[in-house]
Formats: sequence, C-alpha cells, structure tokens
Amino acid sequence: MAFCSSLSFTSISSKSNPQKHSSSSLVPSHRPFTSSHLSFSKSSSLHSRQTLFRTHCRRVPPPNDASFLVLGCAKKAEPLRIMISGAPASGKGTQCELITDKYGLVHIAAGDLLRAEIAAGSENGKQAKEYMDKGKLVPDEIVVTMVKERLNGLDSQEKGWLLDGYPRSSSQAIALKEFGFQPDLFILLEVPEEILVERVVGRRLDPVTGKIYHLKYSPPETEEIAARLTQRFDDTEEKVKLRLHTHHQNVEAVLSLYKDITVKVNGSASKQDVFAQIDDALTQLQEQKQGKLGTVAA
Repeated sequence: MAFCSSLSFTSISSKSNPQKHSSSSLVPSHRPFTSSHLSFSKSSSLHSRQTLFRTHCRRVPPPNDASFLVLGCAKKAEPLRIMISGAPASGKGTQCELITDKYGLVHIAAGDLLRAEIAAGSENGKQAKEYMDKGKLVPDEIVVTMVKERLNGLDSQEKGWLLDGYPRSSSQAIALKEFGFQPDLFILLEVPEEILVERVVGRRLDPVTGKIYHLKYSPPETEEIAARLTQRFDDTEEKVKLRLHTHHQNVEAVLSLYKDITVKVNGSASKQDVFAQIDDALTQLQEQKQGKLGTVAA
C-alpha cells in the first residue's frame, strides 16, 4: 500500500504585483487529486492503492512559466499471510489467539466458516449441510470456495490473514495456489504423540458453563464441578490415536508443497515459550518484508 502527495505549481506572470505574493500567501490549499491530472502507463511503479493529493503553492513560480508536478510516495509493506497446522490438543487454538492479538491478522478457520455459512443459509452452506446430514465429508470444492471468499475479504487483504488448520490435503493446497493464495510462512506445531494422547484423554467438559478442564493440567475448582464433568465420546485413547494418524498423513502431503517456507515449532513447551518461537519467526518475516520494500524504494 502507498500514500502519495504531490506539489503542483502554476505559472505566475512577471507583471503580477509582488506584494500579492507576500509571506501571508504561503499557506497551501489542498484539493483532491484525480486521475485526470496525471496519467500512468501499465509499467508505472506506483501501487494501485495509492491515495493522491495535490497542493497548490501560489508563491514560487516554476521555471519558464511551465506547470510541473512533484510526486512523492511512501509505501507500506505487504501484510503477513500465515498458515498454521497442529494435531488435536497441540495448542493451536491458543497460539492463534496470541498471534491475532499481537499482529492483528484475520483469523480464518474452515470449520468456523462452514458453521457460519450453514447458519446464514447461503448456497454453500446448504450444500455443505446436505453432506453433513448424511454423515459425509464436505467436498473440497465447497470448502475451498468458502476459504477463497474469506481470504478475498477486504479485511483479510488489508490486515493479512492467519489460516487455521487448512489446507488439510495436497488437493486443497493446490486449489488455493491456483486461486493465487500463497502463504509467507507455514507454521507446524510439533508435539510428541504420547503428550497429545495425555492431553486429549484427560480433557473434561463442564456441561453447565461450557468450560474445558484437564484432570492433570487444569483440574476443576470444586468437587461439585468435578462431579458433573463429562468426556467427549471421541476423547478416548483409541479414537484420538486414529485422529492423530489421519492428521499426520494429511500434514505430510501438505508439507511437501510448503517445505521451503515451513517453520517447525516445539509445541510441547509452555504456551508462552511456544508463542516466543512463533513470534520470533513472524518478527523476522516482517523485517524481511520491510527490508525488501526499502531496497525497492532505494
């Protein structure tokens, strides 16, 4: 993104009264600058999102009584485009919150998009619901379309985006690339399987408040709460291992397409230490983008 300002000087007749151009007339007047004032060729280096302003100065005459334009630009580095992946109970949700809080990225999760589209009764939502009601997976083309539309949103384009847990297959990744969406960084949270199993199997839900507890890491505050906690049907060791197996297969396929921009993070540390690793990578990425911008400007 760029913001520009320009100075447009109009000619002044040599017969003009000098007193009319005293210091009191130095205050410039501002008028919106429209495309009719300046033409750009397709090879122009100016960014398409420039905002232009024209300033008229009534005192200083241009050489040879000719009008001329001085144009200055200040560009802003492109926003971050990040993908993050992690197995169930890897802490991905927590890290997404920390990332969006600090960097202001638009958080996009395919599951949330599906639920929102279904609730809104959109055409995509109706199609997705038909498959889900039959216990079938929603086809890639429906989900990819939802993700593409959200990535194309004005806020995503302006602020940058954090794509959470998607793509989950090489076909989804290829489809996104064909639509022109390529991440700057692919973050992979790595946690040993035994820790993941322990985290999942120990989870409990309070049906009254909706709060999630863990019998070891975050136990309930009172015996009363402990007595009413429930376990999700798929939070058993057998089922979580099946989910982890599927996740690892999918991630391997996706990593092959993003191997050059993948950052592997030790997700078994505390959430603060995990975020410190991610924060370091994102800070370096921002500095690289700003550095490239400076090189182009020079």
